Amino acid sequence: MKEIAWLLPALPLAGFIINGLGRKYIPKTLAGIIGSATVLGAFIIGIMLFMQVHETQQGQVLNYYRWLSVGSLVVDLGLYVDQLSAWMILIITGIGFLIHVYSMGYMSHDEGHNKFFAYLNLFVFFMLVLVMGSNYPMMFIGWEGVGLCSYLLIGFWNTNTNYNNAAKKAFVMNRIGDLGFLLGMFMIYYNFGSLDYNTVFAKVAGFEINSPVLVAIALLLFVGAMGKSAQLPLYTWLPDAMAGPTPVSALIHAATMVTAGIYMIVRSNIIYTLAPHAQDVVMVVGLATSIFAAVIGLKQNDIKKVLAYSTVSQLGLMFMALGVGAYSSAMFHVTTHAFFKALLFLGSGSVIHAMGGEQDMRFMGGLKKKLPITFITFLLGTLAICGIPPLSGFFSKDEILLNAFMASPVIWSLAVISSLITTIYMLRLLFVTFYGKFRGTHEQEHHLHESPASMTIPLVILCILAVFGGLLNVPEIFGGNAWAHHYFSGMIISTGEEHGHHVSHATEFILMGVMLTLIAAAFVVLRNKYITKGAVPEKDEEMTGFTKLIGNKFMVDEIYDFFIVKPAYLMSSALYYVAELKFIDLIVNAIGDGIVGLGRIFRRLQTGNIGFYIFTMVLSIVAILVFKYFVV
Repeated sequence: MKEIAWLLPALPLAGFIINGLGRKYIPKTLAGIIGSATVLGAFIIGIMLFMQVHETQQGQVLNYYRWLSVGSLVVDLGLYVDQLSAWMILIITGIGFLIHVYSMGYMSHDEGHNKFFAYLNLFVFFMLVLVMGSNYPMMFIGWEGVGLCSYLLIGFWNTNTNYNNAAKKAFVMNRIGDLGFLLGMFMIYYNFGSLDYNTVFAKVAGFEINSPVLVAIALLLFVGAMGKSAQLPLYTWLPDAMAGPTPVSALIHAATMVTAGIYMIVRSNIIYTLAPHAQDVVMVVGLATSIFAAVIGLKQNDIKKVLAYSTVSQLGLMFMALGVGAYSSAMFHVTTHAFFKALLFLGSGSVIHAMGGEQDMRFMGGLKKKLPITFITFLLGTLAICGIPPLSGFFSKDEILLNAFMASPVIWSLAVISSLITTIYMLRLLFVTFYGKFRGTHEQEHHLHESPASMTIPLVILCILAVFGGLLNVPEIFGGNAWAHHYFSGMIISTGEEHGHHVSHATEFILMGVMLTLIAAAFVVLRNKYITKGAVPEKDEEMTGFTKLIGNKFMVDEIYDFFIVKPAYLMSSALYYVAELKFIDLIVNAIGDGIVGLGRIFRRLQTGNIGFYIFTMVLSIVAILVFKYFVV
């Protein structure tokens, strides 16, 4: 294993170097092939490692180089291949490969094509470092690396000021979360004397439940997760990140990078299991984020913004699952979400491509006949995220809802509300975009056409995964063996899911029935509104009251701008004009002016007259003798 594991991150890194250095010389097609082939190679190696881990059911630490050795602090550049990292590797490289292939068609006419593939490869490299690192510093390297790549890719079209601002916003808000992660690592080292996973987790096991140390560490790590995985209050960067090209939205902001916070908590599950107070915070924040973002998604009209808020909402649902101890259920939903959300983002990219860059669904409509492959795949992706059986989203959402019910009927009720709102905004998106009459321009209608094979083939493959992905964890109630749950059980200390044995199959069927009944009711109402009656979402100026507040995203950005951004600018301006110009610059300039003045004085001593020099020397000797005789 050690001989091939290092090739996993090395291959995408090689693709980045080749495409990056040769971006001006390599043909576009070749750059796309190199970028895609390196990720495909990593995926093949990932399958080999996955098979070995599944066979042995044991993880291995593979140390390659001693990075730091300062006192008791020892950090190795090593990889940790176990059930969790092997699973994440397949998601990152598998979906990453499909998105690379899709990008070959989507970005084919972009002048920055080769640079784009270099950035994608660099992202895959850092994401693999994040999930494969054998210690927290290695995870942090990948953590910061994917943040950098996110910044580069969101602002990829950097001639647009708004896109640059979105990139800066993502970078700054992620740094806020990263500070929490960094402080968490400091506390881990201070209390356990190590940053290696196995050493830390072994020592954590000796602590009492809800030890203040563990609660503090868990909360600090969660702050990092809040930033990277876009949870309240650090979520506003993700919707703005839709400024990047659509493949970026699919790869980074739907399938992989935003799940890094989920991965970190699952990796550190023993810390959270022994800190139930911190778990409660994770659950509350996740549930609040899920409902809050879902409500905002109800009144968004930009097709990518709807999917962005959907991502924030689904991530909140995953954190809620982590908060009730359902670690394997959260990872299962990470997987199915990667399938159907990558599919939906790429499907939206296909629509935008056909519409000549138009993203407002109020100017679409009737696209199902013009874009048949995109429509069918988007339809199945929508049904999957809504939780329609037997698609993948049904199994993963049902498992999360079941664990929520076992934790508390109140939590279950709120999670059901969030899931129902998801159904409403996704069906609204589907009906308004693909049904009814075309509402765009005549020129757009004339140029409507299905996307090329390089874009539709990844859609079909992701659609197959979104449909059949639920087979990975079919529950016992349907005759399955919950394979994914048992797969993760070896590296999870306590999932909290063992309480599921106390819920009868009859109760499970009732819970499913309630959810499916609500989904069916939402379908009937929305179909009648948007298909039968042909309603179109209202314009921004037509919104009033609470509807307008939702359409304006609850004014969160404006609130942040008023209470944080503007005061920060005012304070920095005040410091600049008062402290910088009137104090610091005054002192620095005074020192400089003084030296210049002294230079002008002493410059007069250098006359070039030898007689003056001899006179000065004699006068100096006389002064020294007088001083020596009379003073000393």
